Amino acid sequence: MRRRLVTSLVLGSALSGAAAPEEPVDFGMVTRIRDEGFGGSKVMDTLFQLTDVIGARLTGSPNLKRANEWTRDQLSSWGLANAHLESWGPFGRGWSFDGASVRVVAPAEAPLVAYPKAWTPGTDGPVRGKAMRVTLDSEADLDKVKGKVAGMVLLVADARELKGPDKPLFTRYTDQELEDLAQFQVSGQRRAVPPGVAGQPPVDREGFLRRQRFQRTLREFLKAEKALATLEPSSVDGGIVRVSGGGSRQKADDPGVTALVVAAEHYNRLVRLLDRGTPVELEIDVRSRFHDEDANAYNTVAEIPGTDKKGEVVMLGAHMDSWHTGTGATDNAAGCAVAMEAVRILKALGVQPRRTIRIALWSGEEQGLLGSRAYVRQHFGSRPEPPPEERELPSFLRRERGPVTVLPEHAKLSAYFNLDNGTGKIRGIYTQGNTAALPIFEAWFRPFADLGAHTLTNRNTGGTDHLAFDAVGLPGFQFIQDAADYSTRSHHTNMDVYDRIQREDLMQAAVIMASFVYNAAMRDAMFPRKPMPRESPAASPSPEATPTANSLQP
Repeated sequence: MRRRLVTSLVLGSALSGAAAPEEPVDFGMVTRIRDEGFGGSKVMDTLFQLTDVIGARLTGSPNLKRANEWTRDQLSSWGLANAHLESWGPFGRGWSFDGASVRVVAPAEAPLVAYPKAWTPGTDGPVRGKAMRVTLDSEADLDKVKGKVAGMVLLVADARELKGPDKPLFTRYTDQELEDLAQFQVSGQRRAVPPGVAGQPPVDREGFLRRQRFQRTLREFLKAEKALATLEPSSVDGGIVRVSGGGSRQKADDPGVTALVVAAEHYNRLVRLLDRGTPVELEIDVRSRFHDEDANAYNTVAEIPGTDKKGEVVMLGAHMDSWHTGTGATDNAAGCAVAMEAVRILKALGVQPRRTIRIALWSGEEQGLLGSRAYVRQHFGSRPEPPPEERELPSFLRRERGPVTVLPEHAKLSAYFNLDNGTGKIRGIYTQGNTAALPIFEAWFRPFADLGAHTLTNRNTGGTDHLAFDAVGLPGFQFIQDAADYSTRSHHTNMDVYDRIQREDLMQAAVIMASFVYNAAMRDAMFPRKPMPRESPAASPSPEATPTANSLQP
């Protein structure tokens, strides 16, 4: 470990140039940050409030508004200034569900583990129907079942073949993986892929768009044909259910029929019964609601005012919205708790930063970085609106087109730091191709080598809110984090709960984030920037942004 660190420092010195001055680090302040962050941590108290008390926080839902208001009030109580909610939108309808029950009535009674997709209607009380296997992938498929699905519960996917796990459920980066990650790739790969999700095929833009348009046709068809509900298997097994969106959040669109995702093992049983000619009857009771009182969504924002450079800003943040099956602990109450803890630490130490430190807790991230993009568009700059065909695509598949139009605040943002890859501790940082950041980050990580954080890579990473800043030429960064059990158990599942959080990892991350934000706020010069971005083709999606079979929605 020590030998690797020395090698890294030598490389960084060479990159920064022999005549470049050493980036100053206030080791005394770092000591105080570590003492408060490890000795007086409140990070798990914050996490508890966001998860166990407030619960799931789907964008547009009453729970997310509660989280907005609670975080605003909590940040204000710690002494941050100008704590407020900034609206953006319109986002569309809110949605929440109070409960879901799915059980087999015949041939033998049995409960099933199942959750509804967001923005699909409830059943208005328990309903019963026979199960029917169907293929609904094209207009031709709809013609085959027309007049045959009324009152039916439709199984719309094949059984999933379940095998023994081929990798551990919980992983941390190995030294070799970190060394590999630090190597830049010129082969056109724009976004790094964490261990455990390599080998994903790129998403076909046109195919995705065709499927998305067909989903609207399918919803209208099933509603007109009076189908009772649709079921499909979870994309993970072990009784874990991964769910995201289904029906449209636009009030003018028909939400279709009740759509549920079932634990893969339970779904497979239904398929086996039907394939062997055994009739299956199901009872479904989904209690969901649409919320049309406020079509806007909100970001929570607060500040530690600066002193001699108070007109300049350093930002940190994470997204507060989640999906609805768990309590959004690893995705992403963890990042919110860390960012809030970082500013709490700085306020507890009485820090008076030169630049203003601003925390932002975003909404709409799960629907395409909507809250952070709206904030950047309002405060810093934007590209032209995409053409209509691009607007139908999720943000990670859109092509960035046209020049960036900047606002006056664009010149005042020094850097933005983001945390959004689960509970794993910080192991380093992605520079997004900003090589001028290497010697700076190298110096800032030096006090944390004993905490396993030292890896620098010029690679890009995707799927998190730092991209909203990077897209308009601002320094936006996401930390490298251990994978933990993010992709294997908690990402968008009913297991995304408080118990999947590693307390020591969040404490480590909060200490590092507080130190990075402090360093950025105190340095003499603004953070160096890359050239303004060029128009480019859409990149391959990151694992965070890659859609699963049950996560696609308009």
